[in-house]
Amino acid sequence: MFRKANKFLSGGGKAEPTTKQDDEGESLITVLETDEDRSALTILVCDITELMRKRLVNTFDPKETTSQVDQLATNTTENVESVDIDQTTNDERNKEIQKTSEKDRAGITKLEKEVGEAKMVALKTSALEFFDDWRDSIILRVGEVVNSRETAQNQSKQAKPELSRSDLESSTDETKTDENEDEIAEALLKLYVPIETPLRKVAKEKRMLILHSVLLLLLSLEHYNAHSRILLLHLTTSLGLSVTVLSEDEKKVARGLLTAAEKMSGDEEAKKRADKNRTSRRWKMGIAGVAGAALIGITGGLAAPLLASGLGTVLGGIGLGATATAGYLGALAGSGVLVGSLFGAYGARMTSKAMEQYTRDVEDFAFVPTYEPESEIDARRLRVAIGISGWLGNKDDVVGPWKCIGPGQETFALRFELESLMNLGNALTTLVTSTAWSYAKSEIIKRTVFAALTAGLWPLALLKARHLIDNPWYVANQRAQKAGEVLADALINKAQGERPVTLVGYSLGAKVVFVCLQQLAERKAFGLIENAIILGAPAPSNSADWRRVRSVVTGRVVNVYSTKDYMLGFLSRTSSIQFGVAGLSPILNVKGVESVEVGDLVNGHTLYRHATAPILKRIGFEDIDFQELGHEEQKLAEQEKDEEEQRKAAKPDTNLSPASVEEGVDAEVNKMEHEIEQKNKTK
Repeated sequence: MFRKANKFLSGGGKAEPTTKQDDEGESLITVLETDEDRSALTILVCDITELMRKRLVNTFDPKETTSQVDQLATNTTENVESVDIDQTTNDERNKEIQKTSEKDRAGITKLEKEVGEAKMVALKTSALEFFDDWRDSIILRVGEVVNSRETAQNQSKQAKPELSRSDLESSTDETKTDENEDEIAEALLKLYVPIETPLRKVAKEKRMLILHSVLLLLLSLEHYNAHSRILLLHLTTSLGLSVTVLSEDEKKVARGLLTAAEKMSGDEEAKKRADKNRTSRRWKMGIAGVAGAALIGITGGLAAPLLASGLGTVLGGIGLGATATAGYLGALAGSGVLVGSLFGAYGARMTSKAMEQYTRDVEDFAFVPTYEPESEIDARRLRVAIGISGWLGNKDDVVGPWKCIGPGQETFALRFELESLMNLGNALTTLVTSTAWSYAKSEIIKRTVFAALTAGLWPLALLKARHLIDNPWYVANQRAQKAGEVLADALINKAQGERPVTLVGYSLGAKVVFVCLQQLAERKAFGLIENAIILGAPAPSNSADWRRVRSVVTGRVVNVYSTKDYMLGFLSRTSSIQFGVAGLSPILNVKGVESVEVGDLVNGHTLYRHATAPILKRIGFEDIDFQELGHEEQKLAEQEKDEEEQRKAAKPDTNLSPASVEEGVDAEVNKMEHEIEQKNKTK
């Protein structure tokens, strides 16, 4: 059986296609009937990876900015069509620089100095080295199946991606009936712009099979990292397919791998071999205690015919033959251990190891599934999402905000420091509905939150109540820092397997994400994170920090902020405000970081809990449960209404003298202190 599969690996374009009787389905060789078609696939993969590499390079290019101040890149190309700044002479560039303002030049100089620092240069070098190694392995793996290794290497040197802008209007072959799905599809199409390829003219069924085959080839590298996933997104749109096709295929493959492995564990002979192997027994015992571990058989080597039969049965529905399936998956198809590693079978052990280092600072740290599936296999996916709440109104808030993430990913909520986040939630919800806050907010609005933040112009009424919030905020903030470090350690040690991870967090949960990404950059850990969605983060907004964040995220980095989040401004008043606050302002001067203002949804820090789902929809997040979205939108409207009514009831009498206002505030602060104490006792 594997001899036939090896024809696809060693024979290149000269391999003879097996018959339907032998293979029970198609292969890339039979789908890509001509040399031109086979070359087109390799060239398309080369073009996509070249585009991905260019975007990575742009992260460290001071001319590639997203600021309004630093318009130099735009100015220098405004009147020169089709000219790359990098190809212009120094004299030409200097002439253009002279036309810009002193502020522009100062901005570029500052950025050039920033990206020229030794640590930033080392980060760029490491990121590119990792990417290039991954790209070489991908191009050779695809090329050796459809062409020859030498041909694949030559084609990779000629990659010149041409984006198909017209496809932005025509969308995909898939017919959609849901308006929400249409919006998501349109957003993704703009993010992952199709690349011109003659393969777009191939029949849709064959294009789907091409996508499926490439997914298996990527998995044969014994990982499915974030780079591989972004490559497939570009491949999907370039082939004129909906991203839904890719997501459904990922589900089928995950289920197929685990189902086939589980079936193979029923082979008595394999069980006997496993029982005789002490290492395998220890591994099996270890895996039994892992929450969410893959249900796979420990066989110590699986019979090829049984494997091909199992995979062919589960995955054959898409049309790819059993032999081709096993051949494309390579070693992964013959090892239950590798399948377990892919899905994070060793996760609990690694997380415990990470916890040993920080146990004194982070007492509560766990990945909690957001829903209970009918079976373990049904829950598993090739991608992972981790949602992190930043303060808690009740224990259900650990998981509640993240149920809106759809079934395309295996979703967990990160539970950390439950008591600290509950204390913070009690303080926040008490303060934002108080007379003191209502009075303070009216004063802040007169000056804007930025003026208050930079000049310390905080109303006396609020300063009198600051001890109610400062201590729980400080404690929870410190714990979030440590939780971010633990999370980075867990991901580096493959707690979630060899799968791409999407991180989403609000408030101090966003702080956890930010710290985690900083740690990954510090430790040069690339290819782990697919997307990072950071909402209302009490984190600095300076470009250097976010350049590091961008370097370790292959897909999207989205900073969600609200200029109406006065509470975050108040809580951040003692921080290093010279770097700005990410949750209050956009991120400038870092190519590839999206900044989205949501002041119409979030006019207070406490609204992020129910605003998370509507925000994810707005930014075009790929996986959304639209039923949960509807529930969260309704809850957000109810929360806004309740808080507005409470603010009206607590609205201060503007005719009172300052002395009377101060006396009233003192009385209410005492009342709030008692209320918070009672909440903390009954949590």
